[in-house]
Amino acid sequence: MLFQSSIRKELARSFGATLVVLVTIILTIVLIRTLGQASRGSFNPQDVMLVMAYATLGRLPTILTLSLFIAMVSTLSRMYRDSEMVVWFVSGRGLASFLGPLFRFAWPVLLVIAVSSLWVWPWSNQKTLEMKDRYEQRSDLDRVAPGQFQESSDGNRVFFIDRNSANSQGSDIFIASTDNGRHSVTTARAGRIERVDGAQVLTLEKGQRLEFSEGNIGAVPLRLSDFDTYTARIGSEGPLVPDLQQAKSVPTLELAASTRRNYLGELAWRLGLALAAVNFVVMATALASVNPRAGRSSNLIFVLFAFLLYSNLINLGQNWISVGLVNFGTLLLALHGGVLLLSLLWLGKRHLGWTLRGSPGKWAGRWSNPSASKRASERAGS
Repeated sequence: MLFQSSIRKELARSFGATLVVLVTIILTIVLIRTLGQASRGSFNPQDVMLVMAYATLGRLPTILTLSLFIAMVSTLSRMYRDSEMVVWFVSGRGLASFLGPLFRFAWPVLLVIAVSSLWVWPWSNQKTLEMKDRYEQRSDLDRVAPGQFQESSDGNRVFFIDRNSANSQGSDIFIASTDNGRHSVTTARAGRIERVDGAQVLTLEKGQRLEFSEGNIGAVPLRLSDFDTYTARIGSEGPLVPDLQQAKSVPTLELAASTRRNYLGELAWRLGLALAAVNFVVMATALASVNPRAGRSSNLIFVLFAFLLYSNLINLGQNWISVGLVNFGTLLLALHGGVLLLSLLWLGKRHLGWTLRGSPGKWAGRWSNPSASKRASERAGS
């Protein structure tokens, strides 16, 4: 009982501290990325915090997995460094006996990782895509900020409004458009937005319109007209159709029922996150050690390297399935089953004290006594 409780308490402290640090780092990265996307017009600037929340939820499996891996390796390494492992080994506890307490501590975290990767990840991506599509489908004039040139959604028009009011009206309006090789520049003193048959209509007052043909810009305009009132349709309100064809936003059950390769690749990636978290528990038990001659950060560097290598292999496997280089079941068995097997073999080697060529003392004695080494070689040859 003391054995398990002491390990769980230290694991909880280490896991909590690591989780706070990683969440802070991820939030900073997501904030910078989201602000950049909002400045390019991908999201509504007012929805930045909501987009950040969805993005953080989508990265929750990775954050929890890395936090759990670092906490376990650092806890076991600390026990080696302070000679607590020696006490437990002398008491009859082998290295493999640490798997039980580690999994009893980690199973709620592993469950959250599985739920997050299989259900929360596609849900957060779907919500983000809906927000992005809703913002991109707004009318052209909704994109315009007073005093700034703004391109339309199709790239064929450029708007400028000097100032506007809350009544969908503006003044000093400039519109440059291209349609079938013909260029036009329209200016007006005032304008307003009206709604006719469910469509948005721009009504300009007291203005001028110039039309050019392709390659004739800067020459005499083909047509120059003044108007008192000019009406143009600028958009319509259609039903919002989110892009659910992207595999990352498709529900997991739909991925499992599909035979499309990109869907199977996404499914392998989601299952890989859950399986990798289990493998990292075994890997942490096998890799935890301490080297008195190296710094305390040596284990952390190795942990980050192992995590990045495994994560890149999962991403690479997803691409291989998507292009048809490998089968879905083959990848799961080869990658995650292979990592689990190697981790168990390494754990067994350390638990049972396996060596490749005998004990180190035996070989050290042979190197220190050349004559004994020569006699041993002659006996082996005979």
